Amino acid sequence: MSKAPVAIPPEHQSTPLQQPPQPTRAPLFDRFGRVHRSLRISVTDACNIRCQYCMPAEQVQFLAANQQLSVAQFATLVRAVAALGVRNYRITGGEPLVRRDVPELLQALRDIEGVEELALTTNGMLLADQLPALVAAGLQRVNISLDTLSHATFKTLSRRDGLERVLEGIEAAVAEPQLMIKLNALVLRDVNLDDVYGLVEFAKARHVPLRFIEYMPLDAERKWNLNRMVSGDELRRLLSERFGPLEPVLGSDPSQPSTDYRFASGGQVGFIDSVSKPFCGSCDRLRITADGRIRNCLFGREEWDVAHLLRAQASLEEIQQVVRVAVLAKFPSHGIADPDFQPPERAMYQIGG
Repeated sequence: MSKAPVAIPPEHQSTPLQQPPQPTRAPLFDRFGRVHRSLRISVTDACNIRCQYCMPAEQVQFLAANQQLSVAQFATLVRAVAALGVRNYRITGGEPLVRRDVPELLQALRDIEGVEELALTTNGMLLADQLPALVAAGLQRVNISLDTLSHATFKTLSRRDGLERVLEGIEAAVAEPQLMIKLNALVLRDVNLDDVYGLVEFAKARHVPLRFIEYMPLDAERKWNLNRMVSGDELRRLLSERFGPLEPVLGSDPSQPSTDYRFASGGQVGFIDSVSKPFCGSCDRLRITADGRIRNCLFGREEWDVAHLLRAQASLEEIQQVVRVAVLAKFPSHGIADPDFQPPERAMYQIGG
């Protein structure tokens, strides 16, 4: 259930889509009182697997290198939004680690005033080899996708081999004491529902939180089906029957997408119920696509182009103005439950997770 919106201070109130009369460093409030402190940075739409819930199986046309923002351009954008109170940054894709300059990007971002947290979401296949450079560059958190422990199911789901490389990446991350790790699992009823128990046991054995993500209508093949989605409620019931009662974790950041629980027997599990229990009321996130479009919602159908400003070396104030317009255009919720809902034209891998 969405949380009640925060009351917006009078000095930040404005009519929709107008540029508010705010000083350059005023926080990024939208029309519903939500202040934006988080930016997802998609560095590429390319990926080395083809997960059913995200990508087409074959014949994928990725962005050319000259269509993607450079490290310097991403850093300029971050300088602009960090001055507006955006503190937390997550590198995503596609698979971000197919782009070899991610350590360079992390190092550039960590030196920007106002940047507090640097995180990465990855499928883990390239992580083991690159992890030392990523940690040295300033990486603090990593989320690794792990939907199954079965090689056959992995190949069915991702349409590629490579589970052993994912597991190597997880073990390498677990061995880094200063790195905070989470595992992400997306469950399709007809593919990997039976895997959830083994995934919980795997995560508990390594003292790593595991989060289950509901299947969302963001697949490139437009085959999303509510019948394939396993809701968070159903998973909570199944896991409590197997592992015992789930106890809510209190004091979590209200803006985080996951509702977290502990097992009395040890271990932590979270649920990102994007479809069945949307959390839009506390959303604090913005996104930048690899080709330089600001998105104010994962499911939104509108984008704001800042690539031309970044390539033209526009001022930070000009970039901030576009970001403010995008924030003020944000809807109260993503609208999946609306009868006329239409998914965005871009699929997940093109938007950034």
